[in-house]
Parts: sequence; structure tokens; C-alpha cells
Amino acid sequence: MIEILAKIFIKNYKDKKAIDVRNKYGILCGAVGIVLNIVLFTGKFLIGSISGSIAITADAFNNLSDAGSSVVTMVGFKLGSQKPDTEHPFGHGRLEYLSGLVVSVLIMLMAWELFRNSIQNILSPKIPEYSPIIVVVLIMSVLIKMYMAFYNTTIGRQISSAAMGATAKDAISDMAATTLVLVATIVGVFFSIPIDGYAGVLVAAFIFYSGVDAMKSTLTPLLGQPPTTEFVNDVGNIVMAHKMVTGMHDLVVHDYGPGRVMISLHAEVPGDMDIMKIHDEIDNIEEELGEKLNCEAVIHMDPVITDDEEINSIKSMVDGVIKRVGEELSFHDFRVVKGDSHTNLIFDVVVPFDYKLEDELLKRAINEAIQVYDRRYMTVIHIDHAYTKEE
Repeated sequence: MIEILAKIFIKNYKDKKAIDVRNKYGILCGAVGIVLNIVLFTGKFLIGSISGSIAITADAFNNLSDAGSSVVTMVGFKLGSQKPDTEHPFGHGRLEYLSGLVVSVLIMLMAWELFRNSIQNILSPKIPEYSPIIVVVLIMSVLIKMYMAFYNTTIGRQISSAAMGATAKDAISDMAATTLVLVATIVGVFFSIPIDGYAGVLVAAFIFYSGVDAMKSTLTPLLGQPPTTEFVNDVGNIVMAHKMVTGMHDLVVHDYGPGRVMISLHAEVPGDMDIMKIHDEIDNIEEELGEKLNCEAVIHMDPVITDDEEINSIKSMVDGVIKRVGEELSFHDFRVVKGDSHTNLIFDVVVPFDYKLEDELLKRAINEAIQVYDRRYMTVIHIDHAYTKEE
């Protein structure tokens, strides 16, 4: 259904990576969510009121809150698509993450209300009334929520939307919740066991867990998270495809919302080449990154000596030393500065954030291991902490 509506309402609907198309998909999915959840609320509220089932009625209001969540998601996409201005030069893209956070809070609030009502029902139990229409409505509800989870997950992945991911998780928890309500209704009627309130407690637990999980997925990009492996590989492939570049490191990705990504990196280039030619090539790489990955790129040039056999031999020795100290370590910006009494080996070591050895102890360990080869070697080491998982 979503694809059919997209063909009608979204121009160039197949280009989901385009920012305007992406935003329209988010708004469309939110609108469909509003309609479906209102339909579910109406049906469940009627049968819940008729049967006297607290679990069905609570599940109905859960669907009503889901409709509200879809409104929040739509507003998030709409506001997030606003162009940058003087007060927000990096755009408003993170408003989409905030909308997902609001959805998460609404989910947890609904779980709390359902929990309270379910406890009251446990203290004053009663068998809800039964009719075949109740079972039909609940089964239809599960199927509709299954479809909502499917399209929110699928489209959410295609357009990289944390807000739609939160909505998909909510739909999955609703499926489980409604299934529990259905089981409680059947057990209560056919076995005269009043488990309606207990089912409501379980439903509340499902909903609350879904809210916490959704909150994590929206808080992470707000706090700052490492880029995906795919994005890092794409950047590396584009940069290293240019013959002037001999190495790349210190990639930093700043995410200000979908379509508003800024990256910076260091590109190693031969130190004996014409700087004007290198600068022109770096400009070309920045432009190519922007066109292919929809980001703004800033590249720092690191001139390195590539044709000196002695320096290459020393560099190879240092590489072996660092790998023995820690297999997960790497280094870059290697320079050799010779003096009368000693030779300085200057380089940066990239260290994962979870590396156990403290920076100063790591420097000392590398220095001592290098001096085993030659006491004249003195190290000047700068510790870099990796901002991506691939460095």
C-alpha cells in the first residue's frame, strides 16, 4: 500500500536517498500510521466497552497513543526538512531524532497507565464478555500491526530513519500485546479464569520495553555515534581511488541529521609533488565525496616521504613493534628527524576507546620496544582515539 501511495503522491519516489523524497516518505508513512491506528482504536474501544475488558480497552488507548506518535513523527520530518538558517547553520535534521525520542516517552507513559489499570483489575477481577467479533477484531489488529511493523522497518532502513525505527519497534510490541489480550479473552471466557489484569501487566511490560529500546535508538545519534561500516568504506574507496593519495586516516563524521553530514579526514600525499597540483586534486576529492555521499567534506593534506629506503625500513620496523604491543593499534603521520646525538621518530598512534593501557604507559612501551633496535631512536608519539570502528 505504501508503494502505491508513494507512486501517487511522491515525485521520483524510487530515489529514497534524495532528501526531499526521504522527507515525503516519512510524512506519508506517518499519515498512514495515523489512519490505521485510529481505525484500530475505534474498533477496540467499542468491543472493549461492550465486553468490559480492561486489557482490550487499554490496548485501544495504546493505539490512540500510537496515532499521536505518528503525528509527532510527521512533525519531526516536516520540521527537520527546514533549510539551515542563521541560528541553525547545520540545519534542523536532528529534530527527527527528537521526534523519535518523544515517541519513546509517549510509549513508556502509556505502558505506565496500562500497568496501573491492570493492577486494579487484578485486585478486582472479572470475566470479560465474549463474542466472535472480539476475536476477529483482535486478529485483524495483529495483522495490521504486522504490516505497520513491516513497512516502518523496510522504509526506515531504506531512508535511515531512527524515528521510523522507533515506530516499527512500537508496532512489534503492539503485536505481542494484542496477542496476549486475545489469549486472555479466550482463557477468561472458556476456562472462567480472570487473567485479564495479568495479561494487561504483561502487555504493559512489552510496551515499556519497546519504549526503552526505541529511546536508545534515538538517543544514540543525538549523543553522537560512530558512522556505519558501509559509510566508512565508501569514503575510503572514493579517497583512495585517487593515485595522488597514498593513505587516509583521522576520519571524523559529524551527523546533524539525515542529509546533513559533515566529514573531515587526513589524506597522505607524496611530499615531493607540486603542492598546487595536490591541492587541486584534494578539491576534486572533496567535491566527489559531496556528490556521491551527500556530505560536506574537509580534507587535510599530510605530506609524506615515500621513496626513501631508510625511512621506509624504519617505518616497517615501527609497524612491527606497534603490532606486537597491540594488534588493534595502528599509526600514521610518520616522520624521521635526524640529529647529531639521536633520531626522532614522530608519529600518531590510533587507539580504540576501550583499550586498557593508559596513554602514557602505551607511549613508554612503544618507545622501549623501539630502542631495543637502536638506542639513538627517540619517539615523539601523539595518541589518537579512533572515531570510527574501522581505524
